[in-house]
Amino acid sequence: MNKLSMTGHINGERHVVAVSEECAGDRLDKFLGDHIESLSRTRIKTLMEEGCVTCAEKTVNDPSRRVKPGQVYEVLVPAARPARPVAQAIPLEICYEDADLIVIDKPAGLVVHPAAGNPDRTLVNALIAHCGDSLSGIGGEIRPGIVHRLDKDTSGLIIAAKNDVAHRNLAEQFAVHSIDRVYQAVAWGVPQKSSGVIEGNIGRSPKNRKKMAVLARGGKPAETHYRVIRPLGRGPETLAFAALIECRLKTGRTHQIRVHMAHIGHPIVGDPVYGGRRGRTGHGGDENFGALVAALGRQALHAYRLGFVHPASGEQLTFESKLPADLQALL
Repeated sequence: MNKLSMTGHINGERHVVAVSEECAGDRLDKFLGDHIESLSRTRIKTLMEEGCVTCAEKTVNDPSRRVKPGQVYEVLVPAARPARPVAQAIPLEICYEDADLIVIDKPAGLVVHPAAGNPDRTLVNALIAHCGDSLSGIGGEIRPGIVHRLDKDTSGLIIAAKNDVAHRNLAEQFAVHSIDRVYQAVAWGVPQKSSGVIEGNIGRSPKNRKKMAVLARGGKPAETHYRVIRPLGRGPETLAFAALIECRLKTGRTHQIRVHMAHIGHPIVGDPVYGGRRGRTGHGGDENFGALVAALGRQALHAYRLGFVHPASGEQLTFESKLPADLQALL
């Protein structure tokens, strides 16, 4: 058995791990990652670069080093640094919260993460203010772990981790596509098939690098399952000019639903990037409906269901969010 001890330290935490016979020859980053649950291999490599891993009082900075029986490694994890994004008190609709994670019902218009053009007033700023001391640090910094993102103008459910262990576990669930993510959208027209699967690699558009597109070559595999909930329009179903659609993500590429729905000829209503003139203004639909689309100011897309396994308890959790008022008005 490997001996593992952890003690408090004035500047963080100290882990001590002894190498057993059965671990002989393992890479050092893998060995430490396997025996220190709270640290990912990426985090361990960073700690090595910062001189925080030692063996026999000598600094070890080679993650590919092969371990030997009897060696004892010490890992000092510095106290988490204050987050670079500042805390900003922004009202949040919280669906669930505990020591490991928080689930938010994000309104349209709220950017998830600070970036060029949106340096603050984001969900991350709001979470830093709300969570406070319950954030134990992600990657050595006191901040929430954003596992997935929603576009600024997409509303609905989003999850954030409060510590490295939860962040690592949730990221793995997303990587193997076991997270249940279901969206509701209002799309132009009514697909001929009431349900189906849209497949097509997604990558940067060769015509416009600011947009994503379905590519014949390159890109990343993407799969969206859709189902028509009901057509929208006045008179017989054959005259419907839009439809309420349910989209379930098998993968999670940038703008996936918006790109895939546009690819099959049914762009999301109000989409300023992939909907063309019709998507932005409602041209070709009912006059009153078109006025609502013009006033909407965003794509009619809402993340309404989110299901995952809790990283600590192992319990299956599922949350649902009703369509916000602006999208209900379209229906």
